Amino acid sequence: MDPTYLIVVRHGETHWNIEGRRQGHLDSTLTDKGRAQAEALSQRFNPDSCTAIYSSDLGRAYDTASIIAAKTGHEVVADERLRERNLGIFQGLDGDEIRARYPREYEEHRNGGADHAVPSGESFREQTKRNMLCLEELARRHAGEIIMVVTHGGVLSALFRHTLDISLDAPRRFSFKNASVNLFRYQEGVWGLETWGDIAHLQQLGALDLSYF
Repeated sequence: MDPTYLIVVRHGETHWNIEGRRQGHLDSTLTDKGRAQAEALSQRFNPDSCTAIYSSDLGRAYDTASIIAAKTGHEVVADERLRERNLGIFQGLDGDEIRARYPREYEEHRNGGADHAVPSGESFREQTKRNMLCLEELARRHAGEIIMVVTHGGVLSALFRHTLDISLDAPRRFSFKNASVNLFRYQEGVWGLETWGDIAHLQQLGALDLSYF
């Protein structure tokens, strides 16, 4: 069976990204910079770059995907399983507000590991299971094709760890940037990583090698 390639994109910058607020399943609109990032992303792709575009149903991801799709001509298919982790009572708050309002829950969250869920939220393990079920389903559905998935930093973290067999409890020693391009491969149940954190389009728009797309 030929591999499926997934171009996994993080949404553009949002107002809550700037303010350090936990977004989770709540939403914050793209900043002007975030929309410009999405426009720069769109210049990397054309109708032949992928056969389908999927997105989280949250606005910051869906709007990013829609800007790209306006260039490629694809329909954006939203799937709630591609959402960020539900952070429950922390959502909409910044770090100082969380520590002030929920000091005990904050410490439990910091030290609780992958199976700890913030009240009214979900654990990292639960999030990862949800995300991976969706991504593997899409990879099998589009066997031998190239598809795009527009989603969130937490989803990228889950996929990166799953692909490289990094424990969900291990401290995160990698970053994921807004509007970054990350290329994964799926073949016969095995994931591989081709490219991580590519933001060349944000630095020198137009001078890009699109050969692997």
